[in-house]
Amino acid sequence: MDLRKLKTLIDLVSESNISELEITEAEGKVRIVKADAALVVRPQHPELVAMPPTAAPAGTTPTAASAGAATAAAAAAAAAAAEDGVHKVKSPMVGTFYRSASPGGKALTEVGATIKEGEPICIIEAMKIMNEIEADKSGTVTRVLCENGQAVEFGQPLFIIE
Repeated sequence: MDLRKLKTLIDLVSESNISELEITEAEGKVRIVKADAALVVRPQHPELVAMPPTAAPAGTTPTAASAGAATAAAAAAAAAAAEDGVHKVKSPMVGTFYRSASPGGKALTEVGATIKEGEPICIIEAMKIMNEIEADKSGTVTRVLCENGQAVEFGQPLFIIE
């Protein structure tokens, strides 16, 4: 099974409601298991190569120093939010954070905007798939904790809503 076919299968599983897919062909057997927000590919044939669950596009990963500073800033913001009793919208996956649906487009939400639960507030790209992240609470956006194009981790605070 070639890598293009494997990538297509991974995309199909990630976009569907199925949690597991196993394909057997003459060249071998592949099993794809969706675990929460990440895909795990378990090749059962030596010639197949497992793809990592997430991969950021080249050029979007910050340097180690800026990543450390961003993580420290996010941790400080999270601590401040916890003290004030405000709500933090957290990243449901590892990927690249984008404020708008297209490059150069209008941000989905701004500081001071009133949002409703279920309203899209940002995009997180994971495995070349753009995932629309929705607000899990209604309120007013008081802070945006991530920069456009920044790599984010699972559970990392993205927004503060009051």
